[in-house]
Amino acid sequence: MNKIGSFLNEAGVFYLATVDGDQPRLRPLGMHLSIDDVEYFGVGDFKAVYRQLLANPKCEIVAAKPNGHWLRYTGKAVFDDDPKYAEIALKDSPNLKDIYNEETGHKIMIFHLEDATAVDIEIMGEGESLL
Repeated sequence: MNKIGSFLNEAGVFYLATVDGDQPRLRPLGMHLSIDDVEYFGVGDFKAVYRQLLANPKCEIVAAKPNGHWLRYTGKAVFDDDPKYAEIALKDSPNLKDIYNEETGHKIMIFHLEDATAVDIEIMGEGESLL
């Protein structure tokens, strides 16, 4: 697992910030996948967050660990069409199968960040690059 994935695991919940027109939007997430040193995330195709990322892929993920360190992971969301990522996400998080299935018609859309920066920041510290 990469440094970002390890940080997110220790934090548990993390937050994804997007832009909706001229209004920032922030929401908690918990699902991420570390595959081949790439961190993947998922959002529902029926949710506003998905439409926001399509309209403006610039986003930021922030997490905080109990020791006071926090992560700022900034980049451009790129959606991955390969269905294997959605299959892995649903296998790793079986509770998501109640939301994303043929009956509901909802799909989980998997993305990763490109042109990204990731910084582990200690309280009152300068920060250390994780990429």
